[in-house]
Amino acid sequence: MTDTATGRLLSLDFLRGFIMVLLALESTYLYGHLLVLTEDMRVLHSFFLQFEHHPWNGLRFWDLIQPGFMFIAGTAMAFSLHRQKDQQVPWGEQFSKMLRRCVWLFFWGVLNYAVRPGGLSFELWNVLTQLSFTLMVAFLIFSWSSAKQITFSVSLLILTEILYRFVNIPGFDQPFTDQYNFGNYVDLLLMNKINADGWVAINCIPTAAHTIWGAVAGKLLLSTTDAAPKIKWLVLFGFIALVLGYGMNYTTTPIIKRIATSSFTLASGGWCLLGLAASYWWVDVRKQQRYLSLFTVVGMNSIFIYLFFEIVGHRWFNDYVGAITNGLMSMAHVPHGLMLILTSLCIFALEWGLCYFLYTRRIFFKL
Repeated sequence: MTDTATGRLLSLDFLRGFIMVLLALESTYLYGHLLVLTEDMRVLHSFFLQFEHHPWNGLRFWDLIQPGFMFIAGTAMAFSLHRQKDQQVPWGEQFSKMLRRCVWLFFWGVLNYAVRPGGLSFELWNVLTQLSFTLMVAFLIFSWSSAKQITFSVSLLILTEILYRFVNIPGFDQPFTDQYNFGNYVDLLLMNKINADGWVAINCIPTAAHTIWGAVAGKLLLSTTDAAPKIKWLVLFGFIALVLGYGMNYTTTPIIKRIATSSFTLASGGWCLLGLAASYWWVDVRKQQRYLSLFTVVGMNSIFIYLFFEIVGHRWFNDYVGAITNGLMSMAHVPHGLMLILTSLCIFALEWGLCYFLYTRRIFFKL
């Protein structure tokens, strides 16, 4: 079930684009503006609260974006390696290509937060630095059977449990307490600092499971099996992961996205599997492909637009566009809250237009 013109799985392009559109909108501060604007509207405020990370123990919609990003990267890798195999590209050449990609991901991930008003900073909490690790792990075991890949991913979750529970470093021996856990200790060793919001660099160990599961799902979608069994397996394993993740949350290990506990990895991975199953069924099986380009235009240049709104947007573009739109709307006496929302939408429209410009000229930035 692929686009016969391009040989691409359209549901995969849609999901990648959907995630990037959500991230682009977040970079314009749209969700924050909507959250403030709906403070006195209980239902709407609760809805828009889902577009912020949970402060600690719990799971919100926005906590699924990074897992989805890394899961889809694994699925896309499966399709890429499949094409390379068909073209008889040697494994060494595949490895060299993946290594270069991971090095560039790591470089851009570090650069994203390196330049600060107070000087240079070295941080390893960015999704790109994390992805540079998880992609390489998933690549190195890609030739294994799906059962062995899943077993290896589970071993990463067990390793995470062991590190947090049983490596008792004085001052960092509280497994699931912010600022006092093993992940915080490792950050001191790697970066000589602890993230004030609780993020840790060794999240890349458990979340490698997301990329591995994405690759396994990609193998399944590439198989000659009919669509119905593919969807059945995705849904089955999705529900199993959800039951295990939420079950652990109420019994042994709390769901904490900021340190990627094993329960969080399972629960978020379950939602990723169900999301892929739903997208595959709707887009590729049911052929519901109207308005797909709204997302695929952005998804086809996902790395470019991510770096654009993270580096250029936050440091210049958002403020520049905002100065123009806010100034014009102020003269028209547009209410302040509405003005901020319209500015966010204007910034997003310009970024989407940039992606569309590149798309129509078949310009795609890849690492």
